[in-house]
Amino acid sequence: MNNTQIIILAGGKGTRMKSDQPKALTLLKGKPFLLYILDTVNSLHLSLSPVIVVGHKKEKIKEVLGEGYVYAEQNEPLGTGHAVSSARESMDPRHKTVVVLSSDEPLVSKETIMQLLSKHEEKKSIVTIATMVVPDFEEWRTGLRHFGRIIHDQNGAIKGIIEFKDANEKEKMIKELNPAVYAFDSEWLWQNIGLIKNDNAKGEYYLTDLIKIAVEEGKKIESVPLFSLKEGLQPNTKEEVSILEKLAV
Repeated sequence: MNNTQIIILAGGKGTRMKSDQPKALTLLKGKPFLLYILDTVNSLHLSLSPVIVVGHKKEKIKEVLGEGYVYAEQNEPLGTGHAVSSARESMDPRHKTVVVLSSDEPLVSKETIMQLLSKHEEKKSIVTIATMVVPDFEEWRTGLRHFGRIIHDQNGAIKGIIEFKDANEKEKMIKELNPAVYAFDSEWLWQNIGLIKNDNAKGEYYLTDLIKIAVEEGKKIESVPLFSLKEGLQPNTKEEVSILEKLAV
């Protein structure tokens, strides 16, 4: 894990929170989402500092965190692939594995990240992703309905991730979801991130398109389950934050 560097995506707006604050600064029990993530990252004791990708109201995030962090700037909100690409120049030259986390997923655990890295190292995969299988989209799981779906081939191998807005009705029935926690071989990541296209419903550069690229290249993709389903929650509204507060014990 000495050559692992984490990228935290914190450039998003909190539009549906009805707030002008960056979504990363949304409070959960009085503490910003981003600080939950950073506490978890710090508990891993990695030798390389995380890179925080900032965008909307970036000065607010720097004000809350201070200058003791490595920041990269995403000048336009063009999607997760573009956000990760924005971090490239800020990465430590010693990094061999890149872990990507979202700042709006405050409950992601140390155990999940360690399990992800362990599998990634053991299998020598190009990409290792965390996944979550839900029984349904009822009760507190309602907010997971709009997550990307994990697609498998007839042999059970992962062949892609389709975003909800691009999924057909059959694909929307899939209950294996993408909580957006990834580990990449860094050399492969930087060689291929420029191949992502934005021909989708939102016109954005999706990081998930790298899964499809890896499959087309015949590369090895592995997965691990989230340590706990609640880790995958990414609240978009104040109501969903309230649900998360009940689960965050």
